[in-house]
Amino acid sequence: MNKKQNNQKDSELGKTALIANHGDVIMRFDKVYFNYDIKPILSDVSFGIREGAKITLMGQNGAGKTTMFDLIMSAHLPEDGSIHIKKGLTIAQAMQVMPREDLAFSIRDFFQSAFTEKVYDIDPRIEEVLEIVHLTAPFEKKISEFSGGEQARLLLAYALIQKPDILLLDEPTNNLDKQGVDHLTKFLIDYKNTCIVISHDAKFLNAFTHGVLYLDSRTHKVEYYVGNYLDVVGEITARIERERMKNVRLEREISNRKEQANFFAQKGGHMRDVAKKMNKKIEELEGQLVETREEDKTIRDFFIPAMLLSEPIVNIGSVSVMHNHKATAKKVNIVLKKGDRLLVAGPNGIGKTSLLKSMAGGKSKGTSILKEASIGYYAQDFSRLDMNISVYKALSDVMQNGTEEQLRSVASQFLLSSEILKNKVESLSEGQKGLLCFAQFVLQRPALLILDEPTNHINFRHLPVIARALNKYEGAMILISHMSEFVEEVKVTQTLDLGEL
Repeated sequence: MNKKQNNQKDSELGKTALIANHGDVIMRFDKVYFNYDIKPILSDVSFGIREGAKITLMGQNGAGKTTMFDLIMSAHLPEDGSIHIKKGLTIAQAMQVMPREDLAFSIRDFFQSAFTEKVYDIDPRIEEVLEIVHLTAPFEKKISEFSGGEQARLLLAYALIQKPDILLLDEPTNNLDKQGVDHLTKFLIDYKNTCIVISHDAKFLNAFTHGVLYLDSRTHKVEYYVGNYLDVVGEITARIERERMKNVRLEREISNRKEQANFFAQKGGHMRDVAKKMNKKIEELEGQLVETREEDKTIRDFFIPAMLLSEPIVNIGSVSVMHNHKATAKKVNIVLKKGDRLLVAGPNGIGKTSLLKSMAGGKSKGTSILKEASIGYYAQDFSRLDMNISVYKALSDVMQNGTEEQLRSVASQFLLSSEILKNKVESLSEGQKGLLCFAQFVLQRPALLILDEPTNHINFRHLPVIARALNKYEGAMILISHMSEFVEEVKVTQTLDLGEL
């Protein structure tokens, strides 16, 4: 089939965007509409995915990217339109967060749950996929005993053991150390089947992406771009600038015409008819204004006030380090005062998250924290957030001597609208939960920030703003992050590498 014939075949699918230079179309959204509760997610969405394509699904936090995965997996059904998947193909999804109900499973039971029927040769299959994700562990070990990074590898392995024709990855680099990200990147470059990825890691995406599906949270439509990730981001940025300049010109013309219309309206007689015609033209010009799209909005610069204490806030005398799935106590001597920033480093599974969790909960035997020091804790799994309360209550519960106006102002700063404030925390996307945590810190005024992978799930546009805020924070800080660029911006003063103890 020549290029012209191929284009004719594609046009038969309507206004459906398709990947070129790959195999047949194996999945197609055809004029799909979907609302989550009463919130519009997709409106008249059409696109096609070809066999072997590697696609990034991009959009603002809360736009509905994970919901699109749910539609592909048939966890939700379209309210109108249809989703066509080539007959006989299998789909598997690596979720971004380990389901709480799976934490009690052993590794063997976890992987067995991927199949509807008992698999009698499950152990060699597990060995094969664990080798792919670069993880070793006894099969009797509980999922809850693994670190966040190890759980991320298990979620990927869970999808791979099903040998799917279409692989869906939802934030697969979250909690992975550099070795884990490098290993996953190489795997995806070599991967022969179709893959759709949600991620905010630009460098990771740029290594293998053929194109981008861009979910616009204002229009609820999906736009399609061909090319690597950074090229697409540049193209979108250029388009946004063109739209902004168009608005500037229109607003200037509207302002001038309004002044003229007001002048003529006051003259009376036939001049009022001229003013009416001008007002009609003004309405037409106002209709041409391009609304700033929600997914292109970046959180504004913010400041986290700190409870300033003169004496040392944290003393760490010993830590527990995991080697070969066994804990060993190691002596250290770390003192943190206001302004100090400690980076806790080391490979996945070494015990970093367990250390921070025990500190935040006041259960770390080797650590003492000043009694009057309030703690702001960013848990990588958001386990400290009460999912059953409203977003408004989650903010008001931590606010220190603030007003209603201040709460709503801070919420707006983190793109948490009045409508979102009414919703339960559980309804937020993972990215919005991350922004909620930072909004809480602003209202809480903590003396100590404990941050476990605070860049997880966060839109890449927000990361420089968050880094600047943390760099200005005057309290003590303990940080885990595998994003080296982010760590450099925060400018840590001390490092505790558990892998070197």
